Amino acid sequence: MNTPSPYTFVLFGATGDLSLRKVLPSLFRAFRTGQLGPEPAGGAGHDSGLDTGRILAIARKPMDAAEYHAWCEEHVRKHIKPDVWDEDAWRRFLATIDYMPLDLGREAEFGVLADRLSKRPGVRIFYLATGPSLFIPICEGLRSAKLNENSRIVLEKPLGHDLASSEAINDAVGAIFREDQIYRIDHYLGKEAVQNLLALRFGNAIFEPLWRRELIDSIQITIAEEIGVEGRGEFYEQTGALRDMVQNHLLQLLAIVAMEPPLSMDADAVRDEKMRVLRSLRHLDDESVARNVVRGQYGGGAIGKSAVPAYVDEPGVPSDSQTETFVALKADIDNWRWAGVPFFLRTGKRLGERVAEIVVNYRATPYPLLGDVTAQPGVNRLVIRLQPNESIRLYCLAKQPGEGMNLQSVHLDLAFDQFFKGHRMDAYERLLLDVINGRLALFVRRDEQEQAWRWVAPIQAYWSRQHKGPKRYAAGTWGPPAASALLTQYGTSWVEEDN
Repeated sequence: MNTPSPYTFVLFGATGDLSLRKVLPSLFRAFRTGQLGPEPAGGAGHDSGLDTGRILAIARKPMDAAEYHAWCEEHVRKHIKPDVWDEDAWRRFLATIDYMPLDLGREAEFGVLADRLSKRPGVRIFYLATGPSLFIPICEGLRSAKLNENSRIVLEKPLGHDLASSEAINDAVGAIFREDQIYRIDHYLGKEAVQNLLALRFGNAIFEPLWRRELIDSIQITIAEEIGVEGRGEFYEQTGALRDMVQNHLLQLLAIVAMEPPLSMDADAVRDEKMRVLRSLRHLDDESVARNVVRGQYGGGAIGKSAVPAYVDEPGVPSDSQTETFVALKADIDNWRWAGVPFFLRTGKRLGERVAEIVVNYRATPYPLLGDVTAQPGVNRLVIRLQPNESIRLYCLAKQPGEGMNLQSVHLDLAFDQFFKGHRMDAYERLLLDVINGRLALFVRRDEQEQAWRWVAPIQAYWSRQHKGPKRYAAGTWGPPAASALLTQYGTSWVEEDN
């Protein structure tokens, strides 16, 4: 295990939803396994000179460190899974956290922050767990206090609501921080199964000959959620599924699936190949959006045995909302490896199951020598499950025991939690450690992000001109029927795996 160089992790938005649900629990997981470096000898605010990392929590609310620790007890610890909970480690973790109230509207307070950080050696990491409207004011405040040198800055999604707003944020942040200081986080890139997709493709000679249009019929990428908007109706009204999931998570997964082998695993070598994929996505015009993009919005229904309301009945959502909670679409990559292979992307809230997976459907046999079952598309498929149970599963046909040549679908299964018994990082934990250690490969570069915005822009424009709203679907189902019809017109159907 590598010990990181000295650092201070400055968490803006330290009392917000993202901090209490993701950032602080993930930092605790890393601390518990000793990955944040040697511990301090004293409590919050004490500098022993021997410890590696400190956390400085920043929010507007007036508190001291002890009061913030009490807040963490109330709001953060319940988001730490029981299998990683350790009471002693939790107490020691809190001892690494200090707190500082800061009013973003008062430039002088950034000077106070600079004085505080001057007492700590090493790199400064500024994690902006805030809304994107605060990114520019925070960065300008850091520049005013000369805190933009020897530092890294982490930007959470959504980074803007369209190409123009994304460019505006990137221009402003880029004028203060160099590109190699900016970490645009997409937590799906930190998932173990995504890392194993790279290992599968580029660490094993047997898969490369199978990763091309001559053998692949179609590829599906699904990110489905059972939850609704969880009280964040006002936020979701400004976002929707296209901005929240397609422009970042789904297109990033598509780029990793479709990329060519990079020259090395260095950050820019990997991101160069992803960028080539995004540039190769076929442009969408009005006709192709109308034919190949489905948007939906959930109505009332049931998740498990519990009744749930329609999206328009959620708090903060207007009764006439046209915001989409579901998107399914077909994408085409115009290059030699993937020409003619459709990529089907799907995401939504209040769907039949919480699952994120990539399905590679291989072509049927050229002649049904052993029966019609061999001619069905998808009998040979590779399923990379990202959540909830990370695994890689390869489906093929085998002969059933007994007389006759009767074939049955079987699978070869790599379930990571069964094969690897040691500590397994969650996505945020891995990405936070990469920030601390200065590794950029799993973060999104500016040109990637803006190219993704360019590709979804025609969808946004088409929807804004239409008088028809999203198609309704009942909560607990797999989206509107039009999503199934989309694949039917291309001779295939959605694959929905069992856990």
